[in-house]
Amino acid sequence: MIKSFQYRIYPTKKQEVILNKTLTTCRNLYNQCLSDRKNQSELNKLKFKLDIFPWGKQEWLNKYDQINNMTNTKTIFQKEVYSQVLQNVILRVDKSYKRFFKGCGYPRFKGKNRYNSFTYPGSGFKIIDNMLSLSKIGNIKIILHRNIEGTIKTCTIKKDIDQWCASFSCDINIHVSIVEIKNKVGIDVGLTSLIILSNGIQIEPPHYLRLSENKLINQQKKLSNKKKGSNNRNKQRIKVATIHRTIRNQRKDFNHKLSRTLVNTYDHIIFEDLQIQNMMQNHHLAKSISDASWSHLINYTISKAEYAGKIVELVNPKNTSQNCSSCGNSVPKDLSVRIHSCPSCGLVLDRDHNAAINILNKCTIGTIGINACGEQPNMVSMKQEASLL
Repeated sequence: MIKSFQYRIYPTKKQEVILNKTLTTCRNLYNQCLSDRKNQSELNKLKFKLDIFPWGKQEWLNKYDQINNMTNTKTIFQKEVYSQVLQNVILRVDKSYKRFFKGCGYPRFKGKNRYNSFTYPGSGFKIIDNMLSLSKIGNIKIILHRNIEGTIKTCTIKKDIDQWCASFSCDINIHVSIVEIKNKVGIDVGLTSLIILSNGIQIEPPHYLRLSENKLINQQKKLSNKKKGSNNRNKQRIKVATIHRTIRNQRKDFNHKLSRTLVNTYDHIIFEDLQIQNMMQNHHLAKSISDASWSHLINYTISKAEYAGKIVELVNPKNTSQNCSSCGNSVPKDLSVRIHSCPSCGLVLDRDHNAAINILNKCTIGTIGINACGEQPNMVSMKQEASLL
C-alpha cells in the first residue's frame, strides 16, 4: 500500500535561492524536452507529406532517448542539480504524453510560477534527526509532526507560494483484513446539502469560497491596479494566492474530517460515479461545484476505507433523482423541484434523500468507477474485493 506523508520545511535564505534555481532548471528542462518532442512530431508530419518514408517507420523520441541526450549535453545549471531529479523531469514529460494519448489534453509549456515541485526518486535524500538532507542543496530544517510509516520511496519538494514542504511517498507493507459488513449507506452529493445519506442525515456545505469572496475581490482589485512586473504587484499576487491557499486548506481539513467520520461509522459506502469535469462546464453551477469539492471528499473516503479494510463503491448515477425509491417508477422533475412526489405510490420525500436511497439500492460489490481520463480511481484493491466475495 502506498501512502504519502507531507511536512513543512524551513530553508534558510541561501537554501531558498538554491531551491528556486533548481525549480527553474527543472522547468527549463521540461520545456526543452516538450519542445523536442513537438518538433519531432512536426518533422514526421512534413516527411509524411513529402512521402519520404512509409507511415509505419516514423521516428519518435522516447524517455530513454531524452535521458541519454541530456547526459551528454548537460548545461552548467543542470550540473548543479542532482542527476535523478533531472531524469524525473523527463519521466514527468513522458507521463504527460501518456495522459494525452488517453484524451486528457496536450501537455503545456510551463511558465514562471507554473512549475512548483521536483522529485528525488529513491536516493539523494535522507532524514537525520530534525533535518532533511538533500543532495546538492544541503540540510534543511523539517518539522516531523507525525511518524513516517513504511519504506520511503520518493521525496518531492514543493513550493506553495511562500512556503516549502516535503512529501514522502511510502510503501507500507501491512495486511488489511476486510471487516464484516454490518451497515452500509448510500450518499448523494449536492449543493443545497453537501451530502445526504440514505438514512436521512444531511451535512450542510461549509461555503468557504463564498465566505472569503468579498476579501478575495478586494485583494484582486488591488492586484489589477499594480504595474505589471513591479515588486508591489508580486507582493500583492502573494496576498491573493495566500487567500486561495487558506480556502484550499479549509476544504481539505473539512473533507478529511468528514471522510474519517463516514469510514468510522459505515462499513460499505456507496457514492455516485459522477463526471464532475463535465458538470463544471455549466457556468451557473461551476463555482458552487468547485466550492463543494465532491471529488476530494470521495477520494479521501476511498483512501481511508482502503486502509481500514472497508469498501467504497461508485455506482451509475443514471435516474437516481428521477426514479421513485419506493416503487421504482420514473417521476421526471427539473433541478428546481426539490421534493420528490410519486403519483403511483404516494411517496413524498426530499429529492436528495430519495436519490440517496436509490444509490444504496444500486450497490454491487466489485463495481469499479472510471474517471474523466479513463483511469480507475484509488478504490479498495481487487485482491480485497476477491477475498470478500
